[in-house]
Amino acid sequence: MITYHTEIAMPKTKVALTLEADLVERVDELVAQQRFRNRSQAVEAALAEKLQRIARIRLAAESAKLDPKEEKALAEEGLAGSLETWPEY
Repeated sequence: MITYHTEIAMPKTKVALTLEADLVERVDELVAQQRFRNRSQAVEAALAEKLQRIARIRLAAESAKLDPKEEKALAEEGLAGSLETWPEY
């Protein structure tokens, strides 16, 4: 039986990190519990999750700056004008 890995392999870059000893011990425990294959996978997963959180926080902050009434007016203005420009089918 042949199995295929569906994830697209991204190129990897080797990086050296300096971490607190207790943090490394906690990562090693997760590896020992087979939650991760190795330290690299654990650190990569944690970093990816943190970057996603930062992106969501930034998106929420930028969205909070929008004025709902102004956005609705712009949307309605765009819809009204677009009906005349759409081709008839």
